[in-house]
Amino acid sequence: MMFGRKSHQPTVAPSFDVGEPHGAGVPDGIEMAEVALALPPQQLAMPEPPSLEFAPVATPKTLIRSDHYVAARQFVFATINVSAALTRTREQVRGDIERLISELAQRDRLPITQHELAQMTGEILNDMFGVGPIEPLLQDETVSDIMVNGPDQVYVERQGRLELTPLKFRDNAHLTNVVQRIAASIGRRVDESSPMVDARLADGSRVNVVMPPLALDGVMLSIRKFSRRKLSLPRLASQGSMSHGMARTLQIAAACRLNIVISGGTGSGKTTLLNALSQYIDASERIVTIEDAAELQLQQPHVVRMETRPPNIEGLNAVSQGDLVRNALRMRPDRIILGETRGSEAFDVLQAMNTGHDGSMTTLHANTPRDAVVRLESMVMMANGNLPLYSIRRQIASAVHMIVQVERMRDGARRITSIVEVMGMEGDVIITQDLFRFNFDAASYGSNVQGSFDGTGLRPVFADRARYYGLESQLAEATRS
Repeated sequence: MMFGRKSHQPTVAPSFDVGEPHGAGVPDGIEMAEVALALPPQQLAMPEPPSLEFAPVATPKTLIRSDHYVAARQFVFATINVSAALTRTREQVRGDIERLISELAQRDRLPITQHELAQMTGEILNDMFGVGPIEPLLQDETVSDIMVNGPDQVYVERQGRLELTPLKFRDNAHLTNVVQRIAASIGRRVDESSPMVDARLADGSRVNVVMPPLALDGVMLSIRKFSRRKLSLPRLASQGSMSHGMARTLQIAAACRLNIVISGGTGSGKTTLLNALSQYIDASERIVTIEDAAELQLQQPHVVRMETRPPNIEGLNAVSQGDLVRNALRMRPDRIILGETRGSEAFDVLQAMNTGHDGSMTTLHANTPRDAVVRLESMVMMANGNLPLYSIRRQIASAVHMIVQVERMRDGARRITSIVEVMGMEGDVIITQDLFRFNFDAASYGSNVQGSFDGTGLRPVFADRARYYGLESQLAEATRS
């Protein structure tokens, strides 16, 4: 067929050698589908193309398990003085590691590219200065939680949703070494004889470790990251976690020294809200904080922080939250903030709230404000089972002024679902009233939860207290919005 000149000669269907690749020899301008229709069936039979094998490209998840990386890591750690290296900065040590890996590659004729050299150096630095292959996740501000299920699975939470990452540890021994270094950094140990530990990283991130034989599939590591962002109540309102009227009401409640319990499930944002509330405590007050693993971020100048101590290997010398609360009462605190109430220390917390330490705050795990009251009752019974239920309820009703319920919803968003006042006792029942609640829009079926934050219009019981602090009119305006 001629192109560019009209021809009246009959054309012949182009013939093809079946040994050529599919499509070879097809003149320009003719589609393969047209050729296929013009050819008899026997001419359509094409042999399978020869299979091609490609060398796998090293990725972060495969690099640390490669023979070259293992050899390089062993050579570096055998050659370099790790203790001396840790006294220098990460960037100062980087050049030494690159030089050692290059020497090894030349000596043993290892085919290491410049890209792989940079990757290997970074991984070794992460092992030396950080938490191994998951170190980049700690630097990623979009990640709020890191969950390691053995050496082969690393999950993260972003915007309330879980994602599986491609990151892996070399093996279980590598992961074990990382968690033991984390525990040792705060004077704790984790091994088969003591297979569970709560710890924290240098940046304040909370760490939980479970090891075999309790963990059946290898070491389990959970990291709740320390947020570098100082979230205020107005900012949380702007993000849709509450209404601006709710934010203003909580500001006034903190300024009026109400005893506040923040209730919610795991990962619902209780500690974030507690940190935001604490920003409205007067700078002149002396605050004592008590936690199992320190993660509160109070900005006031006069803050005394205390942390529990687990028992030693003989099961002795433990210091519980209850011990610290009782000791805090001797430290002339204006407020006591307990990171989380979990057990018998609830009795000591209520005692503190009832003995002149107004403005104290704590969190606990419960699904509703009513459940929070029931949980407090149960935890007080753990400390003093001889107290009658009526007496326990009277203590709760007089100690707790407000319960704030938070929830992580199915779309991953964290919202305040209700703000409830404890009004007192009626007979042997604790009476509460809602000030605000989140009303879910049942007509919304999308991935995002729709609803509205609505005030009940009821006059707060602490309005008289707000008048004492000169905030009555602001409270009335906030509860109307």
